Amino acid sequence: MSKIKKNFLLQGLEVVDISTEGKAIAKQDGLVVFIEGAVPGDIVDVMVHRKKNSYAEGKVHQLVKPSPHRTEPTCAHFGTCGGCKWQNFSYSQQLVFKQKYVFDAFTRIGKLDFESINPIVPNKEPYYYRNKLEFSFSNKKWLTTEELNQQETISTKNGLGFHIPGLFDKVLDVNHCYLQKGLSNDIRNTVRAYALKHNLSFFQIRDKQNFLRTLMIRSTSTGETMVVLSVFEYLEKELMDLLEYLKTTFPTITSLQYVHNPKGNDTLTDLTLHTYYGTPYITEEMEGLKFRISPKSFYQTNSEQAYELYKITRDYAGLTGSEVVYDLYTGTGTIANFVAKHCKKVVGVEYVEDAIVDAKLNSELNNITNTVFYAGDMKHVLTEDFIQQNGVPDVVITDPPRAGMAPEVIDVLLKTNPEKIVYVSCNPSTQARDLDLMRGHYKIIKTQPVDMFPQTAHVENVVVLQRIR
Repeated sequence: MSKIKKNFLLQGLEVVDISTEGKAIAKQDGLVVFIEGAVPGDIVDVMVHRKKNSYAEGKVHQLVKPSPHRTEPTCAHFGTCGGCKWQNFSYSQQLVFKQKYVFDAFTRIGKLDFESINPIVPNKEPYYYRNKLEFSFSNKKWLTTEELNQQETISTKNGLGFHIPGLFDKVLDVNHCYLQKGLSNDIRNTVRAYALKHNLSFFQIRDKQNFLRTLMIRSTSTGETMVVLSVFEYLEKELMDLLEYLKTTFPTITSLQYVHNPKGNDTLTDLTLHTYYGTPYITEEMEGLKFRISPKSFYQTNSEQAYELYKITRDYAGLTGSEVVYDLYTGTGTIANFVAKHCKKVVGVEYVEDAIVDAKLNSELNNITNTVFYAGDMKHVLTEDFIQQNGVPDVVITDPPRAGMAPEVIDVLLKTNPEKIVYVSCNPSTQARDLDLMRGHYKIIKTQPVDMFPQTAHVENVVVLQRIR
């Protein structure tokens, strides 16, 4: 095969698959081509912009024949914004390929033995499912093709929205986002309009200067709303006037907070937040349990589907009331508190100390007395003395980050030798890798994918493992 050069046009490619990053896949003469803007079933001409020995990357140059599964994107920002990359792909087929992703990870990466994978649990609504969004201010917003081609002078380059993928200093000015329902769009657009009217400066990301920096909006299924405004330069009068305007304009905001962040990054974990109005938290509910969520707290960003995920996890644990359960990577103790009344004791372990504080608070808030929580590195915490003190686990629930569990943690987990392990994962690839390391000790009993993030390639997966006797 002749060498394909950069910016070479490949014609008439049939899209046959889609990657875990959401890019469409076609093949030509042994070359795998990853394509932006296509969906399985399309026939497209592709302009290649990157070429390696075994694969190429490109964008759709022309849609020759559309896939029967292609849909019209709902959002006007589709194709520019980095989120919701599957809006041009029917939701029913999104579920098909997410199911396939789990199957492929288990067969190709883990080479695992399993009987079957249960049909994926769909999200009830394909839009407006997130309970948290974070927006960035920029005084040099991303200019769309339409803006660049228009004859009139652009009145302002200030923008409030999402970072353009791969460009840390460019922000897409978002008019309407279909990810979060409730007040989210109105609050963001109101803040932008107020800032433009009063000549408030938007953050200069590259040079680190100016006033308004980020805007976080969180909501709950019970109708509570949290707004957190972050500023780089602390201009007290301008800040207080803006907060008062938000309080007056949106009286249903239950938590209005601000933070001064003069650092080089946007993280808030090491900063002091101030409550301007309302409470310093919002409260989510699940089966009568209350979970306080502060600006720094982790909580699943899809509240309704998180409930389905936790019910599956609890059912797979098969609790009878007599078990000692270890909840690894417990976070703010959501799963631990959710299963507590169904077992004898729950021991939660988490690396982040602030999260453990929230976990203990959530137990107290719900009058749960059979949970204990520890902060620290899993491989150092789970010692023989720790197990002797807290009891040998009958069931271990583990919900690690996308990177999965470190081999050292798996070694420690195997030494605890629980009867059953319920592994919740947001990355079936690393989950399959970890399950392979447990081969010979545990067998897969059930596998249940759950769609938490429609319009994206992400999928959660729950596996229950039984100890081999």
